Amino acid sequence: MSKIIINNHNDFEAFNGATIGESEWHTVSQDQINKFANSTLDHQWIHVDEEKSKSSPFGTTIAHGYLSLSLMPYLWNQIVLVNNVKIMVNYGIDKLKFGQAVKVNSEIKLIAKLKDISNIRGITKLWMNATVEIKGENKSAFTAVIIMLYHFK
Repeated sequence: MSKIIINNHNDFEAFNGATIGESEWHTVSQDQINKFANSTLDHQWIHVDEEKSKSSPFGTTIAHGYLSLSLMPYLWNQIVLVNNVKIMVNYGIDKLKFGQAVKVNSEIKLIAKLKDISNIRGITKLWMNATVEIKGENKSAFTAVIIMLYHFK
């Protein structure tokens, strides 16, 4: 998969209102779920107790919603290569809605659409419609508007 190359604000402008791309599929493993649980101190049984979770409505463990969300930078960086950046800041998230649980060993991918962009005193502010799909499922893991700031050199 080839990445979209972005060198400056104008390169982002070319995608305003358009789908920028899709990431590769990423498998969410139990090891990743367990490590996230340890990092966040969220050891709820539905995430980490493989035996008990068999009797849950999901029939298996599920990823934390915030684990799926935290994969955004990884998935986004599969879609774009942004050059000439002094710093990128995750600025905010609007309209976050978790649609469906991500079961262990499910595959997810990001579909990114550039909703809007502005130049604020030389800083590129972009709003991305993000949809994280689950392979083989009708409902997405989540949808959100991700807001990022790019400080180009």
